[in-house]
Amino acid sequence: MVYQLLSRSSSLLTHQAGRLVSPSKTSINSAFINNSQSIFRRSYHEKVIDHYENPRNVGSFPKTDQDVGTGLVGAPACGDVMKLQIRVDDKGIISDVKFKTFGCGSAIASSSYMTERVKGMTLQEAGAIRNTEIAKELSLPPVKLHCSMLAEDAIKAAIRDYQTKLSKSGAKKAGGFIDVSQSVTTGETIATAHPAATK
Repeated sequence: MVYQLLSRSSSLLTHQAGRLVSPSKTSINSAFINNSQSIFRRSYHEKVIDHYENPRNVGSFPKTDQDVGTGLVGAPACGDVMKLQIRVDDKGIISDVKFKTFGCGSAIASSSYMTERVKGMTLQEAGAIRNTEIAKELSLPPVKLHCSMLAEDAIKAAIRDYQTKLSKSGAKKAGGFIDVSQSVTTGETIATAHPAATK
């Protein structure tokens, strides 16, 4: 899919370049296309391309379900928007995850990776995942680190939403929970674990 898009834009550029360079210079055009595709392949790691072309767990849950937490975050600088939802079972384990992301390939790959990573984890374990782990796993370039930060923010927002629903309903889960908050002034994220009560 990505390669098709690149090929289309390369053929358009080749067509435009053909107007400037005589048609007998097709070897120059072929070199341009091959070089463009090679540059693209070097720009993103295979894991990013795999998650982008074959995203895992795309979709959504009804956000009104009591066992669903929804995190909606965005990056104003680049326009990426990420919605990540978790479904939590009676033991406090994330049993299912869905996402929808409007953004670049790195944002989609970060979302897809996060959904695979947190499935089967407790809320505390999922809340402890840092963007550096995502960036390292996907080999994101420095200019795309904000995409991994979005994924971290999205899971924390989903956990926070779930815990808010849980506290409003008065229900208690056996697995305990983690309280996640963010300072408005510094942007620092603080996570506090609340283990399950023992009898």
